[in-house]
Amino acid sequence: MPDARQYHQQMVHYLRKSIVFGDDDVELTVGTIPAGAVILPAASGVIVTTVFNAGTANVLDIGTTADPDLYATDLALGTLGQVTLDEAVDFSVSADTTITATPALTGTAATTGAGIVIIAYAVNNDG
Repeated sequence: MPDARQYHQQMVHYLRKSIVFGDDDVELTVGTIPAGAVILPAASGVIVTTVFNAGTANVLDIGTTADPDLYATDLALGTLGQVTLDEAVDFSVSADTTITATPALTGTAATTGAGIVIIAYAVNNDG
């Protein structure tokens, strides 16, 4: 498991991972957030920079290694812009947690598609 990222000052932290249409059905590691952190759902999700164009479905799940769609299920990759996390779950983590992103493209093979997964979080350093 990659080391959890934590800066010593109070500021929003983030993980960032680029995705492309060639990542279809690959569980990508976005990074690891530290124990006690809280994910900021309104600032987290995927930014589609080039539309994914598979024939039937162009979606993305974001979760953990234990639950690949814990934070987002079937986020639409067919339109430019930001798509935020869509699950109503507890966004705090009690242990270092590896975040994953899994694109699923079905139908006619995609020939375009790119985006950036961003997970924003606040660490527990309010002491």
